[in-house]
Amino acid sequence: MAATVVPPESVTWRVHIDRSMWVGGVRGLMLQALHPVAMWGVWQNSTFQEDPFGRLQRTADFVGMATFGSPAEIEELAARVRGIHRSLRILNHDTGRKERLDQPELLRWVHCAEVSSYLDVARRSGLPLTGAMADRYLDEQRHTATFVGLHAEDVPGTVRELDEYLNDMRGQLRVTEEAAATVRFLLWPPLPENLRFLSPGKPGYFPFGALCYYSLPAWARQMYGVLPDVPQPAVTAALRSFRTALSTVPERLHDFAFAKPTRDMLERARRRLAAEGYDTRHGLYGLRDPRRWPTRTPANA
Repeated sequence: MAATVVPPESVTWRVHIDRSMWVGGVRGLMLQALHPVAMWGVWQNSTFQEDPFGRLQRTADFVGMATFGSPAEIEELAARVRGIHRSLRILNHDTGRKERLDQPELLRWVHCAEVSSYLDVARRSGLPLTGAMADRYLDEQRHTATFVGLHAEDVPGTVRELDEYLNDMRGQLRVTEEAAATVRFLLWPPLPENLRFLSPGKPGYFPFGALCYYSLPAWARQMYGVLPDVPQPAVTAALRSFRTALSTVPERLHDFAFAKPTRDMLERARRRLAAEGYDTRHGLYGLRDPRRWPTRTPANA
């Protein structure tokens, strides 16, 4: 399936440009880790143990490129990701056998854990989305699922379908040693090279990691049992405060959380959208406002 540019008019844009995505991304990794085979795939084929924050950054880079990149950039990214997945194998500790990493059921779990985390955290953090908009987001994300090797019909396209899928999957999930270590790493990760300048403030990361943990579904928190439970209204209030605070960070400064190739891609996206008639004076984040869209309908909308 050919890659298409995600327009600012889409629900995907509203969710993925939102600053709550940082919480959603970490929550997604914590949720994904509960699938034993998926977790072993990450553990055995990456440097997650040494660089868990880098894994989050690379996920953010992928989502950023898939959302804001040009069709050519997205096609190149998708081909590269599918090629990597095809080449990797997982040692299944339950069976003692090597398995392919690109099994549809594993890719489906990773996709669903990710998009459910983005959507749930964004809504709890105060992003105004109706039920119809939430369904539209998941339907739009079916196309993104094709980038990693799935078919669009392989993944849920509505909130109800996603909830049913997650409920059905709970019997296959458990806390492995690697999953427990993952949560510990994500609560207190080493910083990647481009974020080392934040090291003096690293003690402040733990409240952020804890917020990600507490935003997990109750059943997932009960499985992990890492932190004592707290009232969920307090978690929702903290999510809203986090989103409000991070929304004040200028876009150019916020972009430094991404690797340089992604920062360059975002700059190309600004120039491309400006050429299409969008008002990008307030950056990509400012395009949440329909008043900054062109009066004509973009060809790729």
